[in-house]
Amino acid sequence: MDKKVTEALKNWADSLAGLGPVLRGEDRSTPMSAIRHAYTEMLAKHPAPEGVRFESTDLGGVPTTLVIPEKLTTDAIVFYIHGGAYIVGEPAGYHGIGGNYAKMMGAKVYMPNYRLAPEYPFPTPIEDTLSAYEALIDQGIPSKRIVFAGESAGGAMVVSIMVAARNAGLPLPAGGTAISPWANLEHTGISMTNREGLDPLNTKASLDMLARSFLGNALPNHPLASPVFADVTGLPPIQVQIGENELMLSDAMRLATHLADSRVRVDLEVWPEMFHAWHLYAAILPEARVALQSSVRFLESQLNAGR
Repeated sequence: MDKKVTEALKNWADSLAGLGPVLRGEDRSTPMSAIRHAYTEMLAKHPAPEGVRFESTDLGGVPTTLVIPEKLTTDAIVFYIHGGAYIVGEPAGYHGIGGNYAKMMGAKVYMPNYRLAPEYPFPTPIEDTLSAYEALIDQGIPSKRIVFAGESAGGAMVVSIMVAARNAGLPLPAGGTAISPWANLEHTGISMTNREGLDPLNTKASLDMLARSFLGNALPNHPLASPVFADVTGLPPIQVQIGENELMLSDAMRLATHLADSRVRVDLEVWPEMFHAWHLYAAILPEARVALQSSVRFLESQLNAGR
């Protein structure tokens, strides 16, 4: 990684330095809003590409950002679910990746702004995101013209929202890309140990704390919180992209195997030496741009198959 990427990763880690003391109750003077604002400000430094615009809309009562490319070449929709451990993050910080999907696919991108834990613990983020997806269906958009993408917690929700939609009797999208999915909140994969210190953003202790803050009274093996435990039969094709240096590596691979065992078509990509959600760095990291291009190819192939 070059100096720009290393510095940006340090800024990402630094933006969350105060989160632990706030969640543990050790710092009662810093509001969660300040932590979230700093996190969004940091992410917003990843620039959106030229040739896209952003609008505010509403999907099923969920505030949503709509990304529209200047060259709209398809009626397909990308439903992008942002990450942030269900605790931080909002679409304003994801203009870069949302804009890249919109421009690369020539498609509209919807990014729901679901409510966050610990104020709104599990299952609220899942329910909000499902409501937003259902609102797209209610608009008359054919489900086979919709694809999902998301990173980290949003990567897990790519699968979880499909499961929740199937359970609710809703039609399923054409496919989805799960980027660096936080797929197992029990954190039992071997990479939680042997990638400790290699992962520049996460530690197992911090992930354990974030999971507990999100889960509230739920168990970490709840199938909508940890899709490695979900019944995934009947889901559309899913691509899993994970960085080889990530603590979440083993559990992402477990998710891919679980999908395959359940007869879901799955494409697994393990990217050597890549870190968590490296796609966000597309403006300065060639591997991020190539990974996004791979995601776009996969999603477009599912949309074409759906026709």
